[in-house]
Amino acid sequence: MVTRNFSKKNIFKRIIASRNCYFFMAPYALIFLIFTIVPVFIAIYYSLTSFNILETPTFISLENYERLFLKDKLFVKALINTLTFAAILGPGGYILSLSFAWFLNELNKRMRSVLTLLFYAPSLCNVYVMWKIIFSGDQYGYLNANLMKLGITYEPILWLQDERYIKTVLIIVLLWASLGTSFLSFIAGFQTIDTTLYEAAAVDGIRNRWQELWYITLPAMKPQLMFGAIISISSSFSVGDQISALVCFPSPNYSAHTLVAHLQDYGNTRFEMGYACAIAVVLFVIMVFSNKAIQKIIQKVGE
Repeated sequence: MVTRNFSKKNIFKRIIASRNCYFFMAPYALIFLIFTIVPVFIAIYYSLTSFNILETPTFISLENYERLFLKDKLFVKALINTLTFAAILGPGGYILSLSFAWFLNELNKRMRSVLTLLFYAPSLCNVYVMWKIIFSGDQYGYLNANLMKLGITYEPILWLQDERYIKTVLIIVLLWASLGTSFLSFIAGFQTIDTTLYEAAAVDGIRNRWQELWYITLPAMKPQLMFGAIISISSSFSVGDQISALVCFPSPNYSAHTLVAHLQDYGNTRFEMGYACAIAVVLFVIMVFSNKAIQKIIQKVGE
């Protein structure tokens, strides 16, 4: 009992001694609490209710989740599509970002700055208009026009309307647009590595660039790798607006329907907020477990 009181008193003294740090952290902590933590708990509560915004929520226990997993066939399709996109876009975008960052790090400063801007630019603007022109389903689309000119095909291909091609096209576009925040974090991480580590590693037996990358570079960049992984996984699970911009909503025969699109359909169009919150909670749980798994994998880098 005495030890517990002493511990509490010690913690209180440390807080008082570091009060300036807590003071500067307070605005961010408050915003994070209000706009991140609180909405999660609100969504969990509303997922257990029948709520249409206009009327008072009615508690219905787990009925929304029962309907979600046992009666909503479109949810199952959206879940499969989301997991498919995440399995490809998450690791794919992550590896692309890391590879390009590693490549640019080998260039001189001026060239690195120019190419970094070029690679990062897609995440700053609406690039989907350009891709719609490239994959346009008529003979004037850039891809169709060139394929017909080369004699590879003799009639336009409906890239964004045919179920056989939609997912492939979307994966290509989304991978290209994935060079965003994680890409910049990797560039910054490469710049902060102490070059003396490579000299010491050469003495210890490191003989090639791949060994340097695995045993020196990546372990020294674990904070950036963790941040990039979280960003990549989160963005890969949250694809929805990008798909709507390319193939409209709903996609042909719901072939590219995702959980985010399903959530927006019930929340923004049908105003079934309780059901929409249940979808959001399921998506949140999937993202949390995915991030935990990725963190365990990254912790083993360099071992």
